[in-house]
Amino acid sequence: MAEESVRFPEQVLSEEELDRAKDSRFSPEIHQKLKAASVGIAGLGGLGSHIAVMLARSGIGHLHLIDFDKVDVTNLNRQVYTTVHLGQPKTKALSRILYEINPYMKVTWDQARVTQENAADLLGKYPIVCEAFDDPGQKAMLINTLLESCPDMTVISGSGMAGYESANTIRTRKIFRRLYLCGDEKTDAYEGIGLMAPRVSVCAGHQANMAIRLILGYTEV
Repeated sequence: MAEESVRFPEQVLSEEELDRAKDSRFSPEIHQKLKAASVGIAGLGGLGSHIAVMLARSGIGHLHLIDFDKVDVTNLNRQVYTTVHLGQPKTKALSRILYEINPYMKVTWDQARVTQENAADLLGKYPIVCEAFDDPGQKAMLINTLLESCPDMTVISGSGMAGYESANTIRTRKIFRRLYLCGDEKTDAYEGIGLMAPRVSVCAGHQANMAIRLILGYTEV
């Protein structure tokens, strides 16, 4: 599906006011690096929706969102959506949330299911991609396809954040030069141990933080 974008007209403060606030919090040099950056996010569930919000709050200038799904009541326990978003495509619901945080950022999306055949076309122009799928097979497919097809891209993946074990077991690890893995790398959802907001959010925070570090020139975890 063709890439889409939207702007919402309600603006309660000027771009200059927002920039001054971020300059004072981040320093102008850091703010400008973040504002000039683009990040792709594949999957807009518990990981991806929180990653997007964190990056928007951090001043990233352009986020590209990809998901095929709609917001369901079963998403509300761990994703950023609320009851007003039920039934909406996650791409459009999340875009609205992001523009309420920063109406001057650029948000684009593809309402699409990512496959081995279209992954590079959908994400190939983004230097950093956060992988945020639920299915292990889809995760492996996306990582392998992007690393093989996009030599200038770095992928940040999430693996192992289910349940309610200690959040201290979630970490970021550099696997290869262009692949980082965030999570405890073992805890999967099963009956009685589902996906809960705290650990999912912690893992999303690791992914968002690594994206920011890469943008600022830090390649080590």
